[in-house]
Amino acid sequence: MRVFPLLLTGALLSFNAFAQKQAPDNWFNLDPKQDKIWGVSTERAYKELPIGKNSEKIIVAVIDAGTDINHEDLKGNLWVNTKEIPGNGIDDDKNGYIDDINGWSFIGGAKGNVKEDTYEYTRILGSYLAKGVKEGETPNFKTPEEKALYEAALKLYEENYKSTKGQYDQFTELMDKIEATIKKTGSKNPTMAMLGLLPETTKEEKSLKQIVSYIIMTGGPEESPVMVSFREAQEQLATMVNYNLNKSFDPRYMVGDNYDDLKERYYGNNQVSAPNTDHGTHVAGIIAADRNNDIGIKGISDRALIMTLRVVPNGDERDKDIANAIRYAADNGAKVINMSFGKKLSPNKDIIDEAVAYAMSKDVLLIHAAGNDGKDITKEDFYPTATNAKTGLKAANWIEVGACSWEGKKKRVADFSNYGLTGVEVFAPGVDLNSCYPDSKYKSNSGTSMAAPVVSGIAAVIRQNYPKLTAVQTKQIILMSAIPCKEKVMLPGSKKKTKMKKISVTGAIVNVYEALLLAEKVSKGEVTLPQ
Repeated sequence: MRVFPLLLTGALLSFNAFAQKQAPDNWFNLDPKQDKIWGVSTERAYKELPIGKNSEKIIVAVIDAGTDINHEDLKGNLWVNTKEIPGNGIDDDKNGYIDDINGWSFIGGAKGNVKEDTYEYTRILGSYLAKGVKEGETPNFKTPEEKALYEAALKLYEENYKSTKGQYDQFTELMDKIEATIKKTGSKNPTMAMLGLLPETTKEEKSLKQIVSYIIMTGGPEESPVMVSFREAQEQLATMVNYNLNKSFDPRYMVGDNYDDLKERYYGNNQVSAPNTDHGTHVAGIIAADRNNDIGIKGISDRALIMTLRVVPNGDERDKDIANAIRYAADNGAKVINMSFGKKLSPNKDIIDEAVAYAMSKDVLLIHAAGNDGKDITKEDFYPTATNAKTGLKAANWIEVGACSWEGKKKRVADFSNYGLTGVEVFAPGVDLNSCYPDSKYKSNSGTSMAAPVVSGIAAVIRQNYPKLTAVQTKQIILMSAIPCKEKVMLPGSKKKTKMKKISVTGAIVNVYEALLLAEKVSKGEVTLPQ
């Protein structure tokens, strides 16, 4: 599941929620001291530090929903597999993937490309229905582990279906009433004068007129950010009800693999720009949007090449696909992997653990978004995780990232961000980040999905400028150089105040300027990192 924060209907019922302060332009690249905005000091680093000593570029794999490879701010910074001859239908480099020019899609095939899929817990329950177990019946379980997984899936489904369906019905009703109010004015794009002629004899009529008046003042029914957000929320809720929570839905036939064969690796297609690339394009832009073309935005790394690996549908990604994407990245030269996705259950976590260990053997650093449920992930797992299911040990080549905001003090930690004293290692900007969107557009988004690529961009800058540093050393440098946040913050999902050091390993926010200073000292032997 792509980890944008869910647009909750309750928050959207008040149009005042949209009358909020705007984030400073390019804020995530600004400097806490010089600009008084707690970004990661990218602009300062490029101005003051000797970045660019190494001419070699670095490959960053973005495991996501796909990337718009024709975007004006990204097309010059894409990984190109020069060992492949485009379009000849031959696996020229004999890596098992035909015409993999910019990466690979593990959720596409000869019959099409998966756009929507179910949540993992929906899939688990649906698999029993497919075997003939009737709705409401308890299956016969072969092992205690199978029973536990089923019961966890059932609990999650029951918790989420009722509330989601209720939100969807409520939201559809609200949208119908807003559109009916607009229709009563006699115009598809009414003026305030037209709206003023409508009666407001009930509280509901008064409330609806207030909402519509704000819509009119902020761009009208088509352009107002209120209506844009309303439509996005309605579409998201509809997708959840009709696909993500539909136990009978299974789009896997499009891929054409034997899904039960967890060791199968060579399936999919090369269509990395398949539909639904908004999330992956946004993530890629934060890492590597062109810093020198005077258009759009500035990514964090000026010499990163984006390798696109498509595994994330509009729903939950599958363990088999994640593992294969990690292995593909490691085998094809990536030194950093960004993973802005996650889910509540992982029935085949062991194959991901094996892939993470394989990436470690190839000296690859993995960056993962901590999730947007406002939960403590030391108590409630958000998969994939760095902890190996068999050994209980954490992968040394993994960074778990929470999201922080441009707003100070109590709002420093994003209210949606997951956290955890041992679960989340560091925070990074993840609120109102402006980045690339399909069709050479740009948009601001929030989520730990945005925070993770900030860290991936920093890792890319370090590893590109100091190529002798290992993945583990790079992780250590990022964590050790992060700037401690000493002010009290609001604990996500609550009204309690706490300190960042109580909800993360470092209690700090990443900073590329400080990381590069430390990397220089480590490279010269002036600082020795712990073993």
